[in-house]
Amino acid sequence: MPYRPRIPSPDRRTVLRGSLAASAALTLPLAATAAPAFALSGRPRAAWGVQVGDVTASSALVWVRSDRPARMIVETSATESFRRAHTWHGPLVGSGTDFTGTTPLYGLPAGEQVHYRVTLADPDDPRRTGEPVYGTFRTAPARRRDGVRFLWSGDIAGQGWGINPDIGGYRVYDEMRRLDPDFFLCSGDNIYADGVIEPSVTLPDGRVWRNVTTEEKAKVAETLAEYRGNFRYNLLDDNLRKFNAQVPSIIQWDDHEVRNNWYPGQILDDVRYTEKNVDVLAARSIRAFREYFPVSTLHESSGDGRVHRVVRHGPLLDVFVLDMRSFRNANSPGRQPDDTTGILGAEQLDWLKRELSRSRAVWKVIAADMPLGLVVTDGATDFEAVAQGDPGAPLGRELQIAELLRFIKHRRITGTLWLTADVHYTSAQHYAPERAAFKDFAPFWEFVSGPLAAGGFQANALDSTFGPDRVFVRAPDRANVSPMESPQFFGEVDIDGDSGELTVRLRAQGGSVLFSKVLQPGRVGQ
Repeated sequence: MPYRPRIPSPDRRTVLRGSLAASAALTLPLAATAAPAFALSGRPRAAWGVQVGDVTASSALVWVRSDRPARMIVETSATESFRRAHTWHGPLVGSGTDFTGTTPLYGLPAGEQVHYRVTLADPDDPRRTGEPVYGTFRTAPARRRDGVRFLWSGDIAGQGWGINPDIGGYRVYDEMRRLDPDFFLCSGDNIYADGVIEPSVTLPDGRVWRNVTTEEKAKVAETLAEYRGNFRYNLLDDNLRKFNAQVPSIIQWDDHEVRNNWYPGQILDDVRYTEKNVDVLAARSIRAFREYFPVSTLHESSGDGRVHRVVRHGPLLDVFVLDMRSFRNANSPGRQPDDTTGILGAEQLDWLKRELSRSRAVWKVIAADMPLGLVVTDGATDFEAVAQGDPGAPLGRELQIAELLRFIKHRRITGTLWLTADVHYTSAQHYAPERAAFKDFAPFWEFVSGPLAAGGFQANALDSTFGPDRVFVRAPDRANVSPMESPQFFGEVDIDGDSGELTVRLRAQGGSVLFSKVLQPGRVGQ
């Protein structure tokens, strides 16, 4: 690897009508599913919408994709009229980044609605511009009393279930957008680069699932162009583009951005791949990932080339985004009594300890792309996540997590909770030392939610090394249940500005709240 419930104000409603009208009018022509047009006629188009990522109290990253070489220009304003707008001159986008570009915004007002529009200009004639594309987002609050509310989930276009026009595409994104969160945390598996999208799939009850298809989704991704096409596929969905125009994101990655259950140094024996070196595939994927998502640590102006980072969202919340993929050791039976690499790598573990110690936020969300106590297998003998089914003292990757949990307890770091996706169902686990084989830690919660647009799966077994108690679970009773047969899942976190209480709600597509839990601030363990 080459890197190591808020109610909208009237103004807000007006903004969304104006901003999203432009997005709703934005349709992707059939030609947009292919390579960008190189014709010199016409003006640059931003048919793939806009995105904003890693928003803080004073900064954000704005993303766009053009259909040809163009100069990216961003304007921001406190009002939708764009009076007294500030202009940000972004990069020249071209084939080197698949015609994508990201512009950093700095010096933004805290806790305010920001309206923005992105215009693409002909690099040879700046007066020749395309139609602007509009978006809006809220910066993180400077005051605790303002509160924070966000959503999380993951797992998009997996197991062959892609964009189905018969059911309106990814409708769950429309449902999430209407909740008007401050941001969305995607816990990984943004794409399934190893998953082919067929034109149709016959369901067990005889119904037919139809997919929008593209050339890049007709085989497993190996080339840079194929990885780019996988990231581009989801942007064909109108619901997702509207969501991106309104809701900023914090994005992490997991295995399916490259290939199922991959780890550094792996050599594949999968006959579908002509490129067997997974490090080569991962390098191509992370380049496309960097091109298609606004991630602060991957941006060329200030990034250091890593996915793990802290996104600070005001005095109430810090989000610690982990990378449990890039630095792990090989998947194995996980019984080794000494393991300094683990699932995070030694350097990332030190980083996480240091940043947790420095955090002054009331709540510290550890955004993990894999669960801790759920047994996730890789073949007949190996394990993919942390737990390996042995209920005794920590072994293998569990040793690194034990070290982290011990550190949190002895440093008296308050307000930690773990959020993840990955396993394609939703659940809540409470971990406590009195139930555990390893006892030197403070109690904590782990919440799981997903998928957003993928197959549903049965609940995984628990490993009692850290004493998990599955307080709630909702999962299908068989493998790879389609989104037409089982609802998709996402989670909601609501932090009250007055009391500091944090409420987690596990939601199912269709509007129902399946489970909720209120956590109190200022405690080492819950």
